Amino acid sequence: MIIEGDVVVLTREFPEHTLKEGDVGAVVHRHQDGALEVEFVTAEGNTIAVLTLGETDIRPFAGSEILHARAVPSVPSA
Repeated sequence: MIIEGDVVVLTREFPEHTLKEGDVGAVVHRHQDGALEVEFVTAEGNTIAVLTLGETDIRPFAGSEILHARAVPSVPSA
């Protein structure tokens, strides 16, 4: 089970938030109904989006995986 504080990976795209399958986020809240609030941030710590997702939208981040960097357009600075 995915819990608050877990690092997770998107299993599908959310183009309206400039998020792609494989992007990494952190679970910031788990609702009683099982929905998860996941925050996605830039390397500078600017929030791109906080989405309410189901466990089919994400998967746990595996320690054997490598991170990949990409630019995200129109991210407000802190």
